[in-house]
Amino acid sequence: MQVIFLPKAIAIILCFVLWPLLQVTAALICLKMPDKYFLPSFFLYRSHHWENNGAIYKNIFKVHRWKKLLPDGGAVIKSGYKKKSIENFSKTCLNKFLIESCRAEMTHWLAIAPFWIFGLFAPLEVIYLMLIYALGVNLPCIIAQRYNRPRIIKLLSKM
Repeated sequence: MQVIFLPKAIAIILCFVLWPLLQVTAALICLKMPDKYFLPSFFLYRSHHWENNGAIYKNIFKVHRWKKLLPDGGAVIKSGYKKKSIENFSKTCLNKFLIESCRAEMTHWLAIAPFWIFGLFAPLEVIYLMLIYALGVNLPCIIAQRYNRPRIIKLLSKM
């Protein structure tokens, strides 16, 4: 529900300023959290029965065709972990990849959550547009993480 009434131009500018700020804030929150909160065995990150160990993302979303086009947020931040490709297939590196995959997934879930904030200063229709934007920008990244994680876990189990 709109509680702050701004001129249309200011509201639009605020939308463009707030989104990057909210996304960076989500990333910084997750970067500051200890690894123990991003264990792949945690319910949120675990592959669920309906995901068929990530096969749903390959068969329905064809993630293997487009995931290489996604930006790697870990490459942007100095202390970030690059997940675009795995260069070292040691158990230590693969386990770190799993943790960072969970961290990336949580970052994108947190980046979706504040879409409602725009309803404070923009008309109701804008909230729907912001939700569509948030889902469109973040769901592909979440899907990629949920597709990759079971594959890495399977690789680790064979080692």
